Amino acid sequence: MAKTVGVLALQGDFAEHAQMLQRMGHRVVEVRLPHHLEGLDALIMPGGESTTFGKLAVRWGLIEPIRQFALSGKPVWGTCAGLIFLAKDVGRDQPTLGLMDIQVTRNAFGRQIDSFITPVQVRGLAGPAFMGVFIRAPRINTVGSGVEVLAELDDGAIVAARQGNLLATSFHPELTQDTRMHAFFLSL
Repeated sequence: MAKTVGVLALQGDFAEHAQMLQRMGHRVVEVRLPHHLEGLDALIMPGGESTTFGKLAVRWGLIEPIRQFALSGKPVWGTCAGLIFLAKDVGRDQPTLGLMDIQVTRNAFGRQIDSFITPVQVRGLAGPAFMGVFIRAPRINTVGSGVEVLAELDDGAIVAARQGNLLATSFHPELTQDTRMHAFFLSL
């Protein structure tokens, strides 16, 4: 069934998420202002620069409306910078939603030049390993008691987690041709 999915379009790779969702047959709304959240079934917060997300979300009055959207039980997914924006603890002072009980480290795998692609086994995702695209990616260091770890790298780094209707991935599924992560998210 087709859904209406918002993609936070303040900055970052929102267009890639939108294209993936449209290819899957869903309606996409670019979210830039609070009223853009009205009528959405779900919301994706893409990769980009988390401090910029925070500053622009504060400027455009989006922090509390997104928080309320998530607290209403609708699915919200943060990829890369979006993961940081969801987190309660990012180890520094910057605006976040503070919704997901995770502690993260920004740019944990290095700089842009250290980007990599690796197979990721995601719990609950049928089929072969998902090819995770990591670009200046965050790492989830610790999770609270209500958070389910969905994927770890071989070194134990947590790269995907779920807390109820909230999903967080360190990698960029929108930069692949594989729609399984988006389908998984929309099934929450």
